[in-house]
Amino acid sequence: MRGSLLTVHAHGVGLGELAHIEKANGEHMFASVLRFQGEKVTLQAFENTRGLATDDKVTFLNQQVKATFSESLLGRRFNGSGVPIDCGPKILGQEVEVNGPSFNPVCRVVPKQMVRSNIPMIDVFNCLVRSQKIPIFSTAGEPYNPLLMRIANQTDADIVILGGMGLRFDEYQAFLDNAERSGSMEKSVMFIHQATDSQVECVLVPDMALACAEKFATEGKHVLVLLTDMSAFADALKEIAITMDQIASNRGYPGSLYSDLAARYEKSVEIEGSGSITLISVTTMPGGDVTHPIPDNTGYITEGQLYLRKGRIDPFGSLSRLKQQVIGSVTREDHGDLANAQIRLYADSQKAQERRSMGFKLAQWDEQLLRFASRFEQEMMTLEVNLSIEDALDLGWEILSDCFQPHEVGIKESLIEKYWPKQA
Repeated sequence: MRGSLLTVHAHGVGLGELAHIEKANGEHMFASVLRFQGEKVTLQAFENTRGLATDDKVTFLNQQVKATFSESLLGRRFNGSGVPIDCGPKILGQEVEVNGPSFNPVCRVVPKQMVRSNIPMIDVFNCLVRSQKIPIFSTAGEPYNPLLMRIANQTDADIVILGGMGLRFDEYQAFLDNAERSGSMEKSVMFIHQATDSQVECVLVPDMALACAEKFATEGKHVLVLLTDMSAFADALKEIAITMDQIASNRGYPGSLYSDLAARYEKSVEIEGSGSITLISVTTMPGGDVTHPIPDNTGYITEGQLYLRKGRIDPFGSLSRLKQQVIGSVTREDHGDLANAQIRLYADSQKAQERRSMGFKLAQWDEQLLRFASRFEQEMMTLEVNLSIEDALDLGWEILSDCFQPHEVGIKESLIEKYWPKQA
């Protein structure tokens, strides 16, 4: 025994196979096979190995780790092993393997449906598209979990599945209180790994969440999967790899980090004639370093990213690579031109801000830009703003008309004539 790793002599076992361990005092736990060399089999225990003896019995179950799928999952909370933690009854239903392959590409369709969040910095500037996989890059201390809660409360998805990894108890309780307060509990499923739980349960959380999401999607449901924090997931992989004496790669993370992340993110899908899985994750960047192996690998896998800085979604670093699928076709015709004009003017306002901070005399145009930036930050960038995309576009026109003349914003005349506020 070494930490949570156990080595036994056995034969005929498979990688990832589940094992049952029975202690001499009658207690039991489960473990999964991580490695085998000849007849030496290394297992990762799901719980603390304290109290285990070398003569305790290990029984291999000839099956992979499985999640139990049923409609009764809704409104329930589970740990990383799929065991209820809400004092409710055991779930009875279909057993589903959690490490299955991604969905058949032949059955995928090009995503063209918008996922509304009622957050202007997402809906207007970086639209979420059904079946998209997108991370929120953040630093510790930013309100990324409250942002996920808002998205969960306001989404039009049929089902929301939360996978929490390395959560403190107060963070877990905040998700629970939010779901109860907002009335979204009946369409939510939570898989929670707390910071004090076993590392192997942390690794299992996204697998459990996505296995259940796939089953809901094949039944025609549109599922939103929220994973926080994928850095805790990667750190759990790192800890397990170090314990197994694997040769480390960049900054101590295993060389399989890219594949481990991609295997989870690629579960996002829209199934022809059926449901979909949209995946939003949180990746905390140590020290805000985007070149850290976790965000660096994530950026190659996902379809854009949202940067959370100073309590706001950064309009410059954020990107949704699928937004062009819905802008102007699913949304209003003025969407693209208005969003581009606002971002361009806000970028110019940052230069005006620099000139003011350096003591230069400001021109009238600089004053207009700074007035626009003030309203834009307060009325659109603040995460507490709750507006439908139609109302957010109308607000954008109102802010422009308050700060500029029609010929100054660089939007084509046909849209100006149709959408510029008449009272201005």
